[in-house]
Amino acid sequence: MKVLSIKGLSFSYCGQKVLKDISLDFKPGTLTALVGPNGAGKSTLLRLLQGQYLPQSGEVLLGNEPLKGCRSEIALMPQRSSINWNFPLTVSGLISLGKINGIGSTCCEEEAVLQRVGLSKMAKRRLDSLSGGQQQRALLARTLMHPAQIFLLDEPCAALDPPAREQFLLIIRQLADCGLTLLVSSHDWGDSLNAYDNVVALNKTVMAFGTPVEVRRKLQEISCMGNHCCG
Repeated sequence: MKVLSIKGLSFSYCGQKVLKDISLDFKPGTLTALVGPNGAGKSTLLRLLQGQYLPQSGEVLLGNEPLKGCRSEIALMPQRSSINWNFPLTVSGLISLGKINGIGSTCCEEEAVLQRVGLSKMAKRRLDSLSGGQQQRALLARTLMHPAQIFLLDEPCAALDPPAREQFLLIIRQLADCGLTLLVSSHDWGDSLNAYDNVVALNKTVMAFGTPVEVRRKLQEISCMGNHCCG
């Protein structure tokens, strides 16, 4: 298992700074929430970590190796809105798309993955017959077919009702407890954050990083200083 490290990472679009001087470490077997407002750079950071974008400064390392040689060890689960759920495809068909060159990892075979996300009885169901929470779990299953140890999840709980969100959080908590490293972007600042080991509060730069309690305290201190209510 390798540590995913970000060192001095910066990125711009058309001259506009999107991310500035990001430095973070994600240890194996941890579940981390990446929170921040729209435009904070969350999706951009995930794509940099997966190697879709190249940083303009800084670097991403997996262990002590540059990301360029380790991309296969990192998998990205896209936002649910990026998928055409009306396409005539079954759950099994979607999951098979996650195989690399048509071959899945021996530890991530389709049946085992379906069981892991609680969809073992729905393999033959069409995607458009699933609830939002079931669709999200099917998308996670497709991502888990990738033989990776680090998984980046882009807004997986968006538009899910509280029971579906709780079930999804339980699944990814179990994945982390099995040794996988998960980084999950989210707009949720509520009690759901307590399910995570760590939280990154991002707004183009890292505002706070630590346990949920530590991050809430740090953000309160920042807000207090901004409002001149301390001292």
